[in-house]
Amino acid sequence: MKYKNNSIQISCDGGAATGKSTGAKMISKKYKLKFLSSGLLYRYAGYLILKYKPKNELKFLRQKFKNLNYKKLDRMHLHTPEISSYTSIIAKKNKIRNILKKFQIRFSLKYKNCCIEGRDISTKILPKSDVKFFFICNLHTAAKRRFNELKKTHKKIKLSDVKKALRIRNISDSKRKHSPLLKHRNSVEIDTSKLSKSKMLIKMSEYVEEVLKRKYENRSRN
Repeated sequence: MKYKNNSIQISCDGGAATGKSTGAKMISKKYKLKFLSSGLLYRYAGYLILKYKPKNELKFLRQKFKNLNYKKLDRMHLHTPEISSYTSIIAKKNKIRNILKKFQIRFSLKYKNCCIEGRDISTKILPKSDVKFFFICNLHTAAKRRFNELKKTHKKIKLSDVKKALRIRNISDSKRKHSPLLKHRNSVEIDTSKLSKSKMLIKMSEYVEEVLKRKYENRSRN
């Protein structure tokens, strides 16, 4: 990172299977940023409720997320159809969103160099992020990506079912009352429908470099 002594925060938003997680992870690795997936947090919350069925969901989740070790989530199998379906339900609950929002904000305050991806990062979690990306992808391509991921552990899953689930999830996220999926007015759109991973990283990096140059080189002249 050329500007290693300076901080940068990146927000990545987009619908399901649009490539935002892949893009966010790649840009985080290149610029040595701490990475956080808000989608994984919601999946973990869904997993916990489905598994333990707590009487008081809010109190239960507050305890679980108070000292959560985020790294352990990567080792868990949270991308099951059941968890995906339930995640879209709890994502509509504002009180649950607030619990996870606090975790994400604490993360951004702790790590000045970070990248957070989700659906409301640019609009609600990191509205002052230096770089904002919004990922889009046509439904068929997105469904094939998710299908290829899921069929490794769910042999009987059908592409048509995955496509239907993605369509429903994206409509639900866009129309929900609290923190809907929206494109921030300052976001740079990344269409991954026909974009390879390498070209995606190049496109993202070019914009990050522009922002870093504008933010720090101009500041040094003043």
